[in-house]
Amino acid sequence: MNNYKIRVALADDQPLVREGFRYVINAQPDMAVFGEAGDGHEIIALAKKTKPDVILMDVQMPSCSGIEATKDIKSILPDTKIVILTTFDTEEYVFEGIRAGAVGYLLKDTLPEELIDAIRAASKGEAIFRTVTAAKIISETFRAKQQPYTEELTEPFTKRELEVLQQMAYGLRDEEIADKLFISESTVKTHVHRILQKWNAQDRTQAVVFAIRNGIVK
Repeated sequence: MNNYKIRVALADDQPLVREGFRYVINAQPDMAVFGEAGDGHEIIALAKKTKPDVILMDVQMPSCSGIEATKDIKSILPDTKIVILTTFDTEEYVFEGIRAGAVGYLLKDTLPEELIDAIRAASKGEAIFRTVTAAKIISETFRAKQQPYTEELTEPFTKRELEVLQQMAYGLRDEEIADKLFISESTVKTHVHRILQKWNAQDRTQAVVFAIRNGIVK
């Protein structure tokens, strides 16, 4: 039996918000809060010390923003997954959060069960952009941020691979992509595997970050 708990850290300047998150997370059998911080510098120091699996990161905090903290933490702890959790549903925050290395963007009015699912998904390296608002913002960002390729592809993506990559960017799981594109789940897994191979990406999150950074989805 696997007794490992996902190590979660909280970064938010509001103690009551942290208390609510802590209560929900510690009630789960497979995860626990291992540390909390009230500003960007504190979460950077905490991350270095405790090396959490997942960090829930507020955007606006004293002394150092969540975006800047995310950049610093990812530079020293690339395996730590960071989910931006905020009330600010702006294109700027979504795009900058992803560019900083966050694997997801959720609003603070996310339901508890959705938050828990997001933590589990993030710990596996999955991208999390499942709210309607975030999906809309990401879609607008894709259209606005048309940039040339900077990551080298071993060979071009097929039309179907680009369709799968688009759905990956919205945070859909394999079974959800299969339903949306009217193909089998095994076919989706094959396309995902090929996408990672062609980009030499380590996981789905890295592939999504490449896609956003290079403006190849719309």
